[in-house]
Formats: sequence, C-alpha cells, structure tokens
Amino acid sequence: MRAPTADAIVLTRDARGQEILAEFECSLVSLGLKHGDMVFANVAASARPSAEPNESNNTAVGTTQAPRESAMRVQQDAVDCELEHESGLIPRPRDTMCTHGARAMCEYCLPIEPYDAAYLEEHNIKHMSFQAYLRKVLSDHKIRGDISGAVPANFALPLEEPEYGVRPKCPGAHAPWPAGICSKCQPSAVTLQRQPFRMVDNVEFASRSVVDTLLEFWRVSRCQRFGLMYGRYEVSRDVPLGVKAVVEAVYEPSQGCEEDGVRVNVGPELDAEIARADAAAAACGMQLVGMVFTDLTPAAEPGKVLYRRHADSYFMTSLECRLAAYMQEQRPSACRWARAGRFGSKFVTCCVSGNADGGIDITAWQVSNSAQAMHRADLVVPSSVPSKMCVQEATATRYVPDVFYRYINEYKLSVTANAKPAFPIEYLLVTLTHGFPLEPHPAFRATEPFAVENRQHVHNVQTLGALKRHIVGALDSSERLALVLADFHLLVYMFGLDLLGAEEVAMIGRVVSEPMEAAQRAEELMAMSGWQTLVLMLREAADSELDPRGSVAAGSSAAGSSAAGTSATSSSAPAAAVSEPWACRHCTFVNEGSATSCEMCALPQD
Repeated sequence: MRAPTADAIVLTRDARGQEILAEFECSLVSLGLKHGDMVFANVAASARPSAEPNESNNTAVGTTQAPRESAMRVQQDAVDCELEHESGLIPRPRDTMCTHGARAMCEYCLPIEPYDAAYLEEHNIKHMSFQAYLRKVLSDHKIRGDISGAVPANFALPLEEPEYGVRPKCPGAHAPWPAGICSKCQPSAVTLQRQPFRMVDNVEFASRSVVDTLLEFWRVSRCQRFGLMYGRYEVSRDVPLGVKAVVEAVYEPSQGCEEDGVRVNVGPELDAEIARADAAAAACGMQLVGMVFTDLTPAAEPGKVLYRRHADSYFMTSLECRLAAYMQEQRPSACRWARAGRFGSKFVTCCVSGNADGGIDITAWQVSNSAQAMHRADLVVPSSVPSKMCVQEATATRYVPDVFYRYINEYKLSVTANAKPAFPIEYLLVTLTHGFPLEPHPAFRATEPFAVENRQHVHNVQTLGALKRHIVGALDSSERLALVLADFHLLVYMFGLDLLGAEEVAMIGRVVSEPMEAAQRAEELMAMSGWQTLVLMLREAADSELDPRGSVAAGSSAAGSSAAGTSATSSSAPAAAVSEPWACRHCTFVNEGSATSCEMCALPQD
C-alpha cells in the first residue's frame, strides 16, 4: 500500500472529522490554532485504497482471522460463559488510611483483580481459578473486565497447551519423524513446576448419601470400589471467579474388586458403559464430572481406618495419576481463548481414604496440563514406588526430551534436578477442596433406592423384577412415581432396556430436573404410549419370569432385554418336568431344580 500524498490528507479539529480545517498553505494564526491545541489527520475517502483486496491480501487476512473464527465456533461450558460476563474485581472496604469522602476511592480501597498475589496469599489460595488466570493473561493484552464479547480481530489467542512430542508437520526439508528431525520439530527441554491455576476449584457432593452408597459396598465386602461421578459445573463464590463440580450420583462400572485395589478395563467396554450412563445423565441435564475410588483399610480399633495417605508417604499414586491424565485427556475443556479450541480439563479425581483421626475423609485432585502433555507424548510410566513417576526411555520411535524439576534443598536454595529416571508426582498434581451443602437439595431424591449396578459380588443384582416392584407399585400416585424415578441407577438400567422413546426419556429427565413440577411431569409421562407399553409389559409378566430366583435373570441392561425375549418364547412351550431345588455348595443359594449352574455365583452344580 502506497503512502498518501499531502493533498490526500485532511486536518480536522475533532476525531470524527466533522470540523475540517483549511488548506495546508494557511498559517496557524489564520486557522485560530494556539499552543496545546490538538489536530487530527485523516486520509480523504477519495484517496483510500479500494475495498476489494487483491489475492495476496486475501491470503493474509484469511490467515490472520482463522484463529478468531475457529475460536468463535467453540461451544464453551455454560459456567465459563457465565463467568465471562463478570468483571472479577474484588471489592475492598474503606481502610483506615483512606482520607477521602464516602463516594471516592483511593489505592487502599480500590477493588483489586482476582489474580492479586497478596489477596491469594492472605486467603491461603494455593491455585487461582482458571478464569482468574485467564484475566491475568488477557491483562497483558489490555483486555480487562467483562470478556464475554467477541474475540478482537487479528488477536493472537494467548492460551496454548504444552506439547512435548515431536512436531508432526515440520516445515523443514527433511523426512518426517522418526526418519528425520530438526530444531524446528524437536521439542524443547521440559522443566516441571507447580501449575498456578486449576480448572475446578471445589467438589461439592449434593448429599451425603452419594458417598454413603459407595461406602456401603466396602462396609459389606471390605473390597475397594471405583465409580464415575455425574453432576454439573456451577459458579463457586468461595474463590474469585471459581468453578465447582456438583456431584449428584456415582455410577459404578464393571470392575474387579480386591481388598487392596480395583481392576478397571479401560477400553471399549468401559466406553460403552460410560455412553449408557452419559445418556441418562444428559436427559437430566448433567454430565460426567469426575471419578472416585476408595482406599480404606480397617484399623485395629473398631470403627477406625488406617491413615495411609499423608506427606510422609503419598497423596496419590503414580498409577492413579496416569489414569487421571488419561481420563482428563479424553474430556478436554472447550475454550475460545485457546489456539486449539481446548485448554485443560474439568474432570476431577476424588479418593475416599482415612485421615489422621482414623475417620473417613475425601481428597480431591486434578493433574496439571503438563501431566496431560506428558501422557499424550508417552513420556511417563507408573513406578513401583507410589510417590514416584518414571520417565520413559527413548526408542527409535519415541523421542524423550530432557526433563527437569526444581526443589528447595536443605540450605533453602532452589535447585534444578534431572527428572530421570523418576521424579515426585507432586509436580503433576493440583489440589482441590471438597464439601457438602448446608441445605442439601439433591436431584436424585428417591427414598427407596434401586439396586446399584455391577454389584453381583455382594448379591445385589438389578433385575426386571425389581424394576416392576419399583414402577408398578408407584403408579397410583404421580407424586410417588416422581419420587421413584428420581434414582440415577434406576434410570440407567431402564434406559438401557431400549423400550422407551426419545420423548419418554426427555420427560423422565424433566421429572428429575424440575422438582417443583415433578408430579405434573409424571402425569404427562403416564399418558405417553411408550411408557404405557413398558408398564403393560411389566404388569403382564409374572414375578417368576423377572426375578433372579426364577427361570430368567436380568443382571444388566443387555441381559434384561434377552431375558424378556427368552421368557416370551418359553411361555408358549409345553411345561417341562420340575426337578427338586438344590443348594449351591459354594454360596448356599437355593436354585431351581432345572438349573445346571448357580443363579447367584454362576458356578456349576457339580
């Protein structure tokens, strides 16, 4: 673009260009200008370049606006959109040093930013909230206050997740990795340090029954348990611009239970179970917010448990840290201020273990963005020492950069150490707070809970017979039906039968999410054809066909569907000879004479 000539420049007294001055040949006195007056220079409209840019300009503009357009298409969580409308400023009362009037402010009472270091230290906030960290980053670009507006044009998005792997598309003229590598695609050395922010600040359990239901399994079997927490994200007023995860229910997937741990097969089977639970949670306006597991060992004193996780041992094992990194990586947090459209994760991890007093307590954690990046690049692996994480060895296909971490030695000096072969996992953890509401109002408020899934180990099985007793017995009252349906485990099992349509599922979700109008929604549900079909099927089926003590058992949603089909087929066949009942020699359960294996423990009769 060529510079405009002197004839194309117009001088005005105001910025809008309304009061135009005379030609350049006039003197300052004739124009009425004196020392200190402000003059504005603009290019005349006739001398401006054409509004149609050429091909090269199109390329430049498109490259600059691409991150902005992609950022605007990101669908953030509702809690992030709500917090972006807030300024985040922390008001301060009038100080003793203030000498002004009631309507004035000074440096002693002026509101401070949510990332103020003195405020965070005074209130013992170790990690600032993510939104406070975002305001701190945007303040360097002169963006403050309400940030809910559009991303400025040609604005370089400031947030970017760390990447510790080899750059996949290197502009260098060499063969792609692992055949070639250069300084442009080679990752830099990694220096681990404490993450200054956290994506979620607090974990709030909607009621104590959420945790008690999980602990019930341990109290009966003395085996540990793993569960997935479902709920929603809300604004937390305990910290500036904070976010809390409200846990309404815990879904327990298929797992192997032991006294010293659990075995969870991470793969397609777990993903299928999560998908079924996600569908039930989505109908109620909820989502997967985290995972929880128990680590409890009875102490010698009755009613006490061992205090195993503390500063002298470990807070979270390296294996648990690796699982948390995997789960967080699978569920990223959308962010329109990040170059990749995602930044970190709001997925939280809770551990139910013993405290210093011998009681049962909960700790909440997240792993840092660096931990996710190291897991993504396959740089770390759990070690046999719970508090240490091992760094992988470099191979022909795995590039491992230098990894360091800093610590304070015995002389109170900051020292940099090599993280190979192992380093403390505290550098990968972010601590959260937890608690319970003073006035609980849980969404799932059923007084007679349905059987919890995948608890065959303690002879607690979900069956169509139990579903019939729950549903049919509450059809005489819409209030009672609404209370029965407010059970997350019942909804997951019932939706898994694939007998209800999308309209019925949505209406059941409204029964749960709208407690003030739950009875009215239950009446509307009873008038729907899909619901009437389910009720008719449950009423017509005999209890012997639906209960596990009968000829057909339904231990899961898939088994429940096949059980219904099997019972319908066997009802038309001639009755077979009934043999004598027999007791299982393994679990003492009394089975029907026609059964060749135990209905409870699945072991053979002989």
